Formats: sequence, structure tokens, C-alpha cells
Amino acid sequence: MHVPRFRSLAGQLFAMQVVLVAAVVAGFAFFTYVTDRTQAEDTARRQVTAAATAVADSPSVVAAVRTPDPTAVLQPYAERVRKDTGVTFVVIMAPDGTRWTHPEPDEIGRTYLGHIDEALSGRTYSETYTGTLGPSVRTVAPVRDGGRIVALVSAGITIDRISEQVRQQVTALLGMAGAALVLGGVGTYVSNARLRRHTHGMNAAELSAMHDYHQAALHAVREGLVMLDWQRRIALINDGARELLGLDADAVGKGVGELGLPPGLTGALLASEPRIDELHLTADRVLVVSTQPVVGGERRGTVVTLRDHTELQSLTGELDSERGFTQALRAQAHEAANRLHTVVSLIELGRVDEAVQFATAELELAQALTDRVVTAVAEPVLAALLLGKAAQANESGVELVLTDDSRLDDGVLPPWLPQRDLVTILGNLIDNAVEAASGTGGVPAQRAAGTARARVTVTVRTDEDELVLRVADTGPGVRAGDVDAVFQRGWSTRGPGRGLGLALVRQAAHRGRGTVEVAQGPDGGAEFTVRLRLRATEVSI
Repeated sequence: MHVPRFRSLAGQLFAMQVVLVAAVVAGFAFFTYVTDRTQAEDTARRQVTAAATAVADSPSVVAAVRTPDPTAVLQPYAERVRKDTGVTFVVIMAPDGTRWTHPEPDEIGRTYLGHIDEALSGRTYSETYTGTLGPSVRTVAPVRDGGRIVALVSAGITIDRISEQVRQQVTALLGMAGAALVLGGVGTYVSNARLRRHTHGMNAAELSAMHDYHQAALHAVREGLVMLDWQRRIALINDGARELLGLDADAVGKGVGELGLPPGLTGALLASEPRIDELHLTADRVLVVSTQPVVGGERRGTVVTLRDHTELQSLTGELDSERGFTQALRAQAHEAANRLHTVVSLIELGRVDEAVQFATAELELAQALTDRVVTAVAEPVLAALLLGKAAQANESGVELVLTDDSRLDDGVLPPWLPQRDLVTILGNLIDNAVEAASGTGGVPAQRAAGTARARVTVTVRTDEDELVLRVADTGPGVRAGDVDAVFQRGWSTRGPGRGLGLALVRQAAHRGRGTVEVAQGPDGGAEFTVRLRLRATEVSI
């Protein structure tokens, strides 16, 4: 079934504008016609009044009236005045209305058709009257000889002649009106053609429906969506993007540089080329950013999509830790098998005492670290993390040591410090320290004098109202010029594709309203200290 499609918005506006222009032009033409006709009649009345009064005031007329045959003198004079002044007729008559002159000689001697009472009383009088030549605008003026009225003069212009003048003016007016209508129509067509191109031929109902769908889709999308105009100002932003970027409701209209975003993220939003799934860090989140320029003959803006990668990045870190634990357990199982074979071989050789001594020493070494961690750190997640990282470090030839002043009781951590953030902080710091101490980070480890083995020292304790997490290593340390750069995404001594761990540490510390400090440790390597507040009154959640 064919569904009729309504006229497009541009077509509706075009039709409406054409009708409006035509109505305006027609109204103006009608007003001008009425005005011109009124003005033409007024002009004709002034013209005939001037002619009648001029003839009435002429001494030759008074002299001719005194003669026995006024017509013989006045008829040629009246015709000459008629032609010179452009009026239709000039009639000179006796006070009783008998004509002495007339454009048509047959009418001479007959009675004047019109009102002469006002003129006989001494006043010049104008009227519109139908006479022998048809309807006309006429003026009757008295001719005085001393104080006595001896004759009357009537001058007039016929209505047909006035109408002819008006018709000529109206013809010119209609020509101008037609030209104005054509010009207005062409201008309206051009402007509406452009509007049709911009609205893609849609009508008002379709545009309204598109706007409603647009608004619904904008706020239904969970990912962040930002639209920038050609001046890199926010033209549109949904609720998800406001939350991910930490922006207020008045962000629309602000430039990207005014939002206070990290330099790397700001540069991605201002870039002229597309960006695909770039990883950027804000103070609290890990974002995957994609940008796409909007081009329609010229650059019109940029569409930006944002995805929250924080949870996934945290899970990835936990997965890496689990993978490391698995590898460490596999290595320990292999090492345990070797040691078990050694014990069995010693027993088979009859060296039972040596076998017992060897097995006891290995057991005491492993049990000592476990007892130390479990005793000092009652928080189960952190205790398991430290034991797992100790196994990983041992596999890399690095000794992980828990300082004697470490102490964290169970239940001390407040609810606004999630265990996942603590795992992110401590796990990344230990991983970096192990790589630095073992020399696998691309820079040879340079240990302090007297340090026989690579070592990572971990401190976990509560200090008044703070949780202190400190990790020091025997690696090469951090150069003074790199202290501020180590927490930036992408900074690493281990080649491209790395440099995210310390940035995540600072981000997790920021979420806990804490601080991160880096200095030279007692063993000559780097020492990172994270302080997280424990008091609820000092943390806004």
C-alpha cells in the first residue's frame, strides 16, 4: 500500500513564502491603486480650480461680457485656455446658466448642467457631476465686474480621463509588482533549495520525530557521547559523557581547552584526524576514546565516543596477577619436585640425617615468610597478594621482604577504600620494583654496596589516620628529572606499549583521596610511598 508522504519542510516553507510574497505585493498594489486614484482626483480638482479662477479673474472675460455677442470673443479664448491647461472643458456662462462657450459648439446657448448656486453667492465651488461629456470633476467660479457677478466660469476634467491616467500608473505599478513577485519567488526558491539540502527533504513531522529519537538515543546510550562544533566547543553531550569526564550540566558551549581535562585527552579531542580506541586516563577513570570528524563539504565538527575501561583494566590487572601466581606455582611445583627427588635420593643413599636437614631447612624458609605476612597483615586480600608476589619475585631471583614495622589489622580499612584499588596500587608497585631490582626492565640493576641479592622491601601499616603503602627496591632508581613524568601514561623504561602501571597507581590513590610520592630508597633504588586517608570526615563519597 502506498503511504502518502507530506511535503517537505522546505516545500511547505516555499509555498507559504510564495503566498505571503504574493499577498504582500497584491496588497501593496491595491493600496497604491486606491491612493493613486485619490491623488489623481485631488490633482484634477486643483487643476480645474486653477483654470476656472484664472479665467474668472481675466479682464478680457469681463470686457467680452459687456459686448452684445460674448460668444464670439469668449469661445476662441476658452478653447485656447482648455488646450493650454489640459482640462476637458472650459465653459463660460451667463449668471442664469446659459452657455456662451463649450468644447462642442452645438451646446452653446443651452443651459449648463450642474450646480451654480454656490458660485452665484460669490464662492468658488467644486463637485463631481455628470454633464454632457460624462461624469467629471469640475469647479465653478464667479466673474465679478466691480461688486456684481456678471458671469460664471466652469472648468472640468472627465472621470474617464482621470481613470486613463490612473490605468497608466497602475500598469506601471503592476509591472513593478510582477517583477517584485518574480524576484521574491526566485529568492525564496534559492533559500528553500538550500534549506531542502540541509534538511535532506524531510518534513516538519519527520524532523520532530528525528529530534525525539535523537534525544532518546542520546540519553539511552550508556557510553559517553560528545559532539564538538567546528570551533571545538561542546555542542552536545550525553549523561554518560558528563559522568565519565566529570563535567557539570553547563558544559555545553565550552571549549575543549576549558574543561580541565588531562593534556593527552585534550589533544585527542582537538585532533583533526580520527582516533580509534585510544587509552586515556583521567583523575579517576581509564577511558577508551574514539573520535571521528564530521565532514560535509567542510569540517563541521567532531563526534567523540567514550567507554569506561576502568573496571576492565582493573580486572586485566587482576588477571595478570593470577597468571603470575599460576606461573609461580608451576615453577614452585617444579622446584618442589626437584627438592623431593633430592630428599628421596638422600634417603636411598642412606643419608637420612642429611635428607631431614635439607627438607627442614626448605620448609622453615618458606614457612617463615608465610608466618611473617599472616601475622603482620590481617587483611586477607593484601596478605594473599603479598604471598603471591613473593613467589613471583623469588622466581625472578628477587627477595621480597616485609618490614618489621608493617602492621595492618583486619577491619581497619574503611568501605570507601575498595580492595581492588589496594590490589592495583600494591600489585603494580611490587611488579615495577621486582623488574627494576632484577634488571628485566631494560636498565641494569645497580645495587648498593653490601647488597648480595636483589631485594624488594614492602611496608604496609597504619599511621594515625593514614594507610601507608611503601615499596622500595635495589634497582637503579628514578632520575631526578623523571620524578614528575613517571606517573604519566606511556612513561616506561621497558619499551613501547608499557607505562600504564604507575598511572593506574596514581589514579587509584586519587580515588581514595590519597597521595603518591617517589624518592630514593635506603638500598639506592626507587621508593614509592602511597598515603590513603582512613577518616570518613575527610573523604567525600
